[in-house]
Amino acid sequence: MQDGLILCRFVHFAAVLLLFGVGVFRQVLFARWLHAFEASPGRGSLERALGALTAIALISATGWLMLTAANMADDWRDAIDPQTISLLLSQTFFGRVWIIHLLLNLTALLLAWRWGALAPRAALLLNTLLLLTLAPVGHGAMYDGTQGQLLILNQMLHLLGTGTWLGGLLMLGMLLTCATVDVRSVLSRFSGIGYALVAVIIVTGMINVRALSGALWPAPALSGFGLVLAVKLLMVLCMLLLAAVNRSLARQPQLRLSALRASVLLEGVFGAAALAAVSLLGTLPPMLV
Repeated sequence: MQDGLILCRFVHFAAVLLLFGVGVFRQVLFARWLHAFEASPGRGSLERALGALTAIALISATGWLMLTAANMADDWRDAIDPQTISLLLSQTFFGRVWIIHLLLNLTALLLAWRWGALAPRAALLLNTLLLLTLAPVGHGAMYDGTQGQLLILNQMLHLLGTGTWLGGLLMLGMLLTCATVDVRSVLSRFSGIGYALVAVIIVTGMINVRALSGALWPAPALSGFGLVLAVKLLMVLCMLLLAAVNRSLARQPQLRLSALRASVLLEGVFGAAALAAVSLLGTLPPMLV
């Protein structure tokens, strides 16, 4: 049951973060660099991938709800019991947030099926709200009042930074296969933005740890919550190192596309590993001191 919940959390976080990050990359950060890509066959492939991600997000969000109900009652049968699910949705903070989250996800899916001229920006708005409504359902719900609200706000910033970075990696991977895009300029700019994103991710992450554990690092340091947190931090540092490698490769006179593709792919693998750690962390109690 717990393993299924962790898997649903991982899949859902990955889908929502990528949906948001790709939208920010296309509509905010690099819109004027992507005219050639938006007119290429690659756009069609990307739109289909985003539609699939939106469907995956809705399915995994539903699975998350069902497994939370089963976990709450400690009985698999309650995963499909209407009364238990109704109780979870109406009587818990998670449930009330999740109603909004599911409605946003369903609206985004309907929008993906009926793509219009204004759809990309509307989709970005919906996916931003979808991402932000993930912030209150984790450890941030441990506290009430101002402290809880500030922790949720901090988690929102953490998710926005993470989504922008991971979605950007997906877009870079696609652009490296598109010969009509000035990859060098895009990569150099994104690498610079990446350092700011990493700063946001690390600072907000440290604030989360301090608020949840009462210390700069949970105790025991390399067991349970602390161990998984250490793995996540290691993955983020590996991603930061690869971002520096990408920036160095982009500055070389002769652009080595094969090396760039490998580096971006590896950075994405480390990002997936960090997400897996996050999915597990959300199910573990922080060690308060």
